[in-house]
Amino acid sequence: MLQLSFPQAMANADTVMASADLPAAPDEVIAALVTREVERWWGSPETYRMIGWNADLRVGGSWSVVVKTADGRRLHASGEFLEVEVPRRIVQTRRYDWDHPALGRKETTVAYLLEPIGGGTRLIICHGGFAGLPDATTEHADGWARVLGWLQQYLEANP
Repeated sequence: MLQLSFPQAMANADTVMASADLPAAPDEVIAALVTREVERWWGSPETYRMIGWNADLRVGGSWSVVVKTADGRRLHASGEFLEVEVPRRIVQTRRYDWDHPALGRKETTVAYLLEPIGGGTRLIICHGGFAGLPDATTEHADGWARVLGWLQQYLEANP
């Protein structure tokens, strides 16, 4: 049985790195990250929820989602898939289609790297494109640790 550790995240001036060991096979982790399954686990009533997920999972395909905040606002985010190597690696752009307080509408790049480990998958996230935006980098590092915690809990409860 996989001994889970707490998700971890760290940042430098322009990149966030985060990782978690997850109790699911790589293909299950990918499905949780890039299909409508996102709506089942990404968020909490106290923060925000992801709704309206839509994705064309292929190189050049687009994705979009609505972030529904705890106070009821609906904020759109979207991007494009740059690399798709299921179940090993997915790289996508990400852009908030609203004025994020620390990032604005700047496009960033998220890479999901998946490695099979005994009893599950190690997910490593590399989120870059924050040059000159240290507050956004710190905020996203905290956010990825929280998101990976939600994903870990979801996969533990839904084997």
